[in-house]
Amino acid sequence: MPHQIAGRHLGRNSAQRKALFRGLVTQVIQHERIETTEAKAKAVRSDVEKVIGYAKRGDVHSRRLALRIIQDKKTVEKLFDKIGPRFKDRNGGYTRIVKLGPRKGDAAAMALLELVEREAAE
Repeated sequence: MPHQIAGRHLGRNSAQRKALFRGLVTQVIQHERIETTEAKAKAVRSDVEKVIGYAKRGDVHSRRLALRIIQDKKTVEKLFDKIGPRFKDRNGGYTRIVKLGPRKGDAAAMALLELVEREAAE
């Protein structure tokens, strides 16, 4: 049993895992809801919460820290202009994970990772 190894590895090396997490965080910010496996949703949830925390601060340093993770300027603009102010009064808990059941092809546990306060236009 491996002890003192933090985080979820998801069967990937560190570069692949980092790229996967960046992509998932970007998609959550762009679409405000994504359908993925339960393990990936649980693994990326903390990164999404951290980026929204940066957006709540709203300063230049926070924007640069968010750009290290998201790497898409339009998505970071949306994060800081729309999503950050929306969560100004909330102290954490910006996302929710809703379990959807098994995927048809391989029976992987699927989940919906979404922002708690989504825009009503969708």
